[in-house]
Amino acid sequence: MSPAGSSSRDSPAQLPAGGVAGPPKLALRHRARQVTAPVRGRTGALPAETWTRRRTQQTPDGGHQQRPGHAARRRVGERSPGKVAPVRTEELRRLVGKLDLDQKVRLLTGATQWRIHAEPAIGLRPVVMSDGPVGVRGERWDERDTSLVLPSPTALAATWSPELVARLGGLLAAEARRKGVDVLLAPTLNLHRSPVGGRHFECYSEDPWLTAWIGAAYVRGVQAGGVAATAKHYVANDSETERMTLDAAVDERVLREVYLVPFEAAVAAGVWAVMSAYNGVNGAPMSENPLLADPLKGEWGFTGPVVSDWGAVRSTMPSARAAQDLVMPGPRGPWGDALAAAVRSGEIMESTVDDKVERLLRLADLVGALGSPRPRPDLMSTMESELALLRTAVASSAVLVRNEGVLPVDPTSVRRVAVLGWNAVTARIQGGGSAGVYPAAPVSPLDGIRAALAGTADVVHAVGAYPSESPTPLDPAYSGDPVSGEPGVLVRLLDAGGGELHAERRLSGRILEPARVSGAVTVEIQALLRPPSSGEWRLAVGGWGPVSLTADGRPLVDEDIAVDTDDPATMHLAPAFRAGMLRVTEGEEVHLVARRSLVPGTGVATLLAADPPRRGAVRELTAAVELAQGADLAVVVVGTTDEIESEGFDRTSLALPGAQDELVRAVAAANPNTVVIVNSGGPVLLPWREEVPAVLLSWFPGEQAGHGLADVLFGAAEPGGRLPTTWAAGAADVPVLDTRPVDGVLRYAEGLDIGYRAWLGAGSPPAYWFGHGLGYTTWSYEDISVSEPDGHACSVRIRVRNTGSRPGREVVQVYLSRSDGTVARPPRWLAGFTAVTAAPGGVVDAVVDVPARMVEHWTPGGWAVEPGEFAVHAGRSAGDLPLSARMAIGG
Repeated sequence: MSPAGSSSRDSPAQLPAGGVAGPPKLALRHRARQVTAPVRGRTGALPAETWTRRRTQQTPDGGHQQRPGHAARRRVGERSPGKVAPVRTEELRRLVGKLDLDQKVRLLTGATQWRIHAEPAIGLRPVVMSDGPVGVRGERWDERDTSLVLPSPTALAATWSPELVARLGGLLAAEARRKGVDVLLAPTLNLHRSPVGGRHFECYSEDPWLTAWIGAAYVRGVQAGGVAATAKHYVANDSETERMTLDAAVDERVLREVYLVPFEAAVAAGVWAVMSAYNGVNGAPMSENPLLADPLKGEWGFTGPVVSDWGAVRSTMPSARAAQDLVMPGPRGPWGDALAAAVRSGEIMESTVDDKVERLLRLADLVGALGSPRPRPDLMSTMESELALLRTAVASSAVLVRNEGVLPVDPTSVRRVAVLGWNAVTARIQGGGSAGVYPAAPVSPLDGIRAALAGTADVVHAVGAYPSESPTPLDPAYSGDPVSGEPGVLVRLLDAGGGELHAERRLSGRILEPARVSGAVTVEIQALLRPPSSGEWRLAVGGWGPVSLTADGRPLVDEDIAVDTDDPATMHLAPAFRAGMLRVTEGEEVHLVARRSLVPGTGVATLLAADPPRRGAVRELTAAVELAQGADLAVVVVGTTDEIESEGFDRTSLALPGAQDELVRAVAAANPNTVVIVNSGGPVLLPWREEVPAVLLSWFPGEQAGHGLADVLFGAAEPGGRLPTTWAAGAADVPVLDTRPVDGVLRYAEGLDIGYRAWLGAGSPPAYWFGHGLGYTTWSYEDISVSEPDGHACSVRIRVRNTGSRPGREVVQVYLSRSDGTVARPPRWLAGFTAVTAAPGGVVDAVVDVPARMVEHWTPGGWAVEPGEFAVHAGRSAGDLPLSARMAIGG
């Protein structure tokens, strides 16, 4: 019999059997640990989380909370569970000594877009890198090479579960090894400084410590599988506007206490690589910045290589003299012969080059690319177990922010369900940009709900409102290769005379990386459109430079599209398009030919798109309302688009695009049992939030979106998520809404008060606080006590009771504040958390260890403590803290 209450990083009921096997301590998924702020020495070392034998404390009712001890810090290069012992430093230096200067310099610039050079003289094979945070793309960006897709990083942070995140990291390691990838270019450890940040979805949280704990877990999970993680983008790369050139002006104390914290934790967790960012900080580009030397390599002891963001190194001498180690991509770059010449002339010491090569070889050794092939950790997994883990992650990350008794829905109580919204059938499972991958079989919310209610209820759908006017890449469901007739399109590479150099069938009209063929000057996509409906179809071609589109030989587009961006993500992943209209008849094939010229400096991505006729906005909304009126339950799925949340640009509005707000209001007025699922990677405005009985945030939930969300809707799983960032009631309430640099400088004027800290300081409540999230039971907070400080650290004990009628999981959060003293501080700050589970009526004592760092502040001389009294707060979110106590800290 299980105890009435227990503490764990995950509720065992929410974790499927199987999953990715890792080192012994990772494989024990019920072996829980306390999440605490990392313990540190005076040097600032941060073991951000520990995997250790648990200690168990009994609660008065027989429940248990599991608390681990603290493991010793493990640096890069030391042996850890599941890893092959690396070559000794002396041996690495011996190998470096076998290379001449040109061989060494050659290693410091990539061989290709994704590979590091091999060097047979020392047994070094190519090291392969790949994006990204939620899926391993591999070396090809090709819809025929699919990848598993995890929930977005915002969703991973919303689990408040480092253990689950580590297991997902293990899944990525297994995928990487299947694809021959050695280095995963993740996690992204930048912060949610502003909700308009274009890559908000790719970062974890607005809180530096939640980001640190989740990021460190990701690192450990990936590297336990013998694949390198890469902590990026170091540092203050928190928005996209002018990201290639902006200089972030950040106070040193703010850097130390906020923006550097997640990177410090990743280094303490043993991360094998760090990526320097495009931007500058305090006057120097990050590839040339002193912060690479200290604190990264010196104070923190990072012994791996600093990899550049792609194209970020733009100098020879300043970057080579700095602690930058590897220029990517290759084979061209600013180092090469220029760096070798600088060494020969004495401008740069050869020992500087040697250190860079040694770091690169250490990485190669850790991933098994140096010397004779050696065994790597066994990662036993099946596709079934991997999909089950992804499904669990969807439910564990979904945040229920409002519930007036509608959820969970008893599936036997409904006979007809209306599922409404564009995102219900074309859900955004991932964000836009370099992090994107091609999924094999994504499950939409509509498909997931239909599967959950199969045989018991009729599930109907209407779009209701279109969020986007962007074209839809030609789908193999209604297109064919004109030569073979098989589903898909024909892609041809043509020479200057129109001669065919290469041809292949592809499965999508979106071709990001056509084959690279010498002499090719034109990309051509041909397809037979097999329209499933008659009417005016919109047909489009995308690409930079001269583009054209014909239908049965009839010209529809012939234009030269000027490049209007210098951002590489936009250039290569989201080229502009031009469209024309064509009336077609259902069942009658139309031969489409799209072409784009390969103008140097404009990328190669090419698009052929086709969209069927749409009903007018009024008719579409009316159809949705009629379905809602006749249903027992209405589920409205609203969300953002690639044009709103993507790498390469920041958002211009927090509002949902199109008429989605009007759709929600109309459906809620028509059906009192309306649930709204918000499918966005970051915060959006919800002006109707008090008008609907239930609001569920799904983030970008990954490929198992539909199944995981259906589990939550119908009570098979409790929504496990808590907000990793604050959601505003209105745009005017957002502390940082403008991310545009002024004269090239972006000033972090808010200082320490990022996110919820700023809302607390302003005294105006947001729509939903950081940490907020509802489950399917209720909890009372009954008692708090604080241990006598051990140095400057302490433990906080919080007694909580499950007062509802269902078992559940509660994330107990601890915050600190300081009202007196001379040191300026945020109004409150997160100091630790743990998750507890309990049966109805069960009581659990949650214990959160608060380390010394949480009461320290940065000074020019290092970390310091101002003696005095701190308030300790405990509760469910930054704005719901029913318990408080005091602790006195001495000097």
